[in-house]
Amino acid sequence: MSISKGIALITGSAQGIGRSVALRLARDGFDVALNDVPNKDAKLESVATEIKSLGRQVCIVPANVADNNQVKEMVDGAVTKLGGLDVMVANAGVITLASLASSTAEAWDHILSVNARGAYLCYKYAAMQMIEQGRGGRIIGASSALGKIGFPYNSAYTASKFAIRGLTQSAAVELGQYGITVNAYAPGAIKTAMSNVMINKSGEVDYAPIVDDPRSRKYITSILENVPIKHIGQPEDIASIVSYLASKEARFITGQFMPLLRLSLAYLACDVS
Repeated sequence: MSISKGIALITGSAQGIGRSVALRLARDGFDVALNDVPNKDAKLESVATEIKSLGRQVCIVPANVADNNQVKEMVDGAVTKLGGLDVMVANAGVITLASLASSTAEAWDHILSVNARGAYLCYKYAAMQMIEQGRGGRIIGASSALGKIGFPYNSAYTASKFAIRGLTQSAAVELGQYGITVNAYAPGAIKTAMSNVMINKSGEVDYAPIVDDPRSRKYITSILENVPIKHIGQPEDIASIVSYLASKEARFITGQFMPLLRLSLAYLACDVS
C-alpha cells in the first residue's frame, strides 16, 4: 500500500456524485470515510469493497447529516478509525420539485435541513477537527448552478444552494488562518438517480412533465438553450473537480463557488412574457 495522502470523508457517498468522489479520492491516494443514511448500508459496503481493491483504507460512518449529534459522531468515528481528517466533502443533498404555491412547509424544512443545515454541521465539525490537528485541510461543499440563479419549481432547493454558497465564502474567511481552504462546486444537471425525474429518454434535461406553467417552462427553456456544453454531466465530471480542490496544488484557492454549467448571459435579456 502506498503512503496515504490523507483522510477524506464524503457524505452522501452511497451513490451518484458522492460515490464517484469517494472512488476518485481513493484513486488519488486518500483513505476514505464513507457516509450516507443508515438504510444505504448495502450500497456503502459495495463502495467500500471497491476502495479496498484500490489498496486504500476505508470505513463506513452512517449518519443523518441534519442531526447535530450524528454529524459529530460521524466525524469522530472517521478520525478514530482512520487517524484524522484532511478533506471533508459535504455532498449529501435532497430535492423535491414543486411550484411555490403547491409546495409545503414540511418539504421546505426537510430540504433546508439536509442541504443547508447538513452542510453547516459538516463544515463546523470538520473545521474543529482540522484546527485541532494543526495541519490545515480542505472543506468542499455541494452547491449548484441554482445557487447562482433563481429557478422555478425549485424554491427550497435553490434557497438551500444559495445558503451553501454564502456559508462557503464566510467559512473561507474564518478558516484561512489555519491553512484550511473552503470551496463549493456548483454543477448543473448531472446524471444521477436524483436528477432522473428531469432527464428524458433521449438523455436531455426536460422539465415539461413536471412544470405545468407555460411562463416558467419558457424561462427554463431559455436558460437551457444557452448552455454551451449540451451533454448531461456525469458524476465523474464533478469528481475530477473535487480531486483538484482536495489536492495540495489547490492551496491558493478558497472561498470559491465553482459553477460547472456555464450559462450565457443572453438568457437575462430573454423576454419570457
